[in-house]
Amino acid sequence: MPQSLARLHIHLVFSTKNREPLITDPVRDGLHRYIASVLQNLGCAPALINSVEDHAHFLFDLARTVSISQVVEDVKKSSSKWIKTQGPEFAGFAWQAGYGAFGVSEANMETVLQYIANQREHHRTKTFQEEYRAFLVQHKLSFDERYVWD
Repeated sequence: MPQSLARLHIHLVFSTKNREPLITDPVRDGLHRYIASVLQNLGCAPALINSVEDHAHFLFDLARTVSISQVVEDVKKSSSKWIKTQGPEFAGFAWQAGYGAFGVSEANMETVLQYIANQREHHRTKTFQEEYRAFLVQHKLSFDERYVWD
């Protein structure tokens, strides 16, 4: 086959370091736009980016020429630098060391888009830790609680 083709939808999730509530309304939309541009520069088409105060969700198409770990590294590094320029209250901003990346089938795209869009409502009843554990269990990922949180 002479042509390489791929369409991989990725649901990426990670939190601020120690789940600090630093993604506030004044910077949220700008942060989402900035991250969308980082994804686009990597050739990864963003479908939706949303966040609450202590974590963010991203749904994007993974470019066939980059790895998930490279996407995460670039998004975290550049967005962390950007948010630190938004005021002294963000001087200590950092993302958690780890992340969760989950494949999404074409058939489940709409469900995941709705889930990400409704983060504020969803987190009125569930913490990030509860949500993240549920993702890990749903996707049958083994994990050790001692190393999931930082």
